[in-house]
Amino acid sequence: MSKYLIVPVAIACGLLLWFWGSGGFDHLAAWAAGEQREFQNQIARSLRAARAEKPEAVATLLTVCFAYGFFHAIGPGHGKVLIGGYGLGRRVAFWRLSAISVLSSLGQAVTAVILVYAGVLVFQMSRESLVGTTEQVMAPISYGAIAAIGLWLIFRALRSFARQHKARVAAAHDAHHHDHDHHHDHHDHGYDHGVCSDCGHRHGPTAEEVAQVGSLREALILIAGIAARPCTGALFVLILTWQMGIAMVGIAGAFAMALGTATVTTLVGWTSFGLRGGLRTSVSATRFASVLAPTIELMAGLMIAVVASGLLLRAL
Repeated sequence: MSKYLIVPVAIACGLLLWFWGSGGFDHLAAWAAGEQREFQNQIARSLRAARAEKPEAVATLLTVCFAYGFFHAIGPGHGKVLIGGYGLGRRVAFWRLSAISVLSSLGQAVTAVILVYAGVLVFQMSRESLVGTTEQVMAPISYGAIAAIGLWLIFRALRSFARQHKARVAAAHDAHHHDHDHHHDHHDHGYDHGVCSDCGHRHGPTAEEVAQVGSLREALILIAGIAARPCTGALFVLILTWQMGIAMVGIAGAFAMALGTATVTTLVGWTSFGLRGGLRTSVSATRFASVLAPTIELMAGLMIAVVASGLLLRAL
């Protein structure tokens, strides 16, 4: 079964490389930017209608905000790169990857609401000041956190390669002494899933629990890294609706944008999840099976670190 998956996976990777090399992603980003501008105009018209208390205006505004978030996520941005790279590089449960995608996008909406209303009500900041704070302060923090995730994936991959090398050396050493007789007394050490038989208490977490805590910590850093930089469109809607006296409509619009963004990042996460599974299945019966996971993790970490570092340098 695995040999039949090698060809389609290779074709898919080749098509992605061709699309990238031919400037396809640049054209896609330009198209998405044009759609964003059109939706911004529609948002402005919908806001005026909502202020006039037209019954269908709020529903129209939320729909347009959702579409804006969707097309905004298709364009340039680090969120989908991080989610996709993390899904490729780490063995993450499908539901966990989906939850990270949705929560990180909703976190951007929460950050936008806090930033706008803290800035407007507490610090009396203007729209230009709020956008400047986002781009000059929060964006570098976000990019730095994401670059750290990439470096962590690289470190994990290199550590895995080192462990595999150490295991091969040990196996080769044991092979030279296979003619010796070894007598071992196998006995019960008195442990059952981390519980001591003498006192009945656990003296520490199990390996599975340690891995789960690590993945939870990574998930929280991912969510915080993406959420630290709110969408400029959400700031635009929140400020205008506050000035118009329809603040709750603006908050709803910001979360509608977040759901639109979450749709794209979730699809990217699902794609990376399927691609990782396909690659693992394709080489499961080959000699490359043992090095596939750390290799994917290394490449994903490099991709995340390079993209985030480039964005960080540009933001500084």
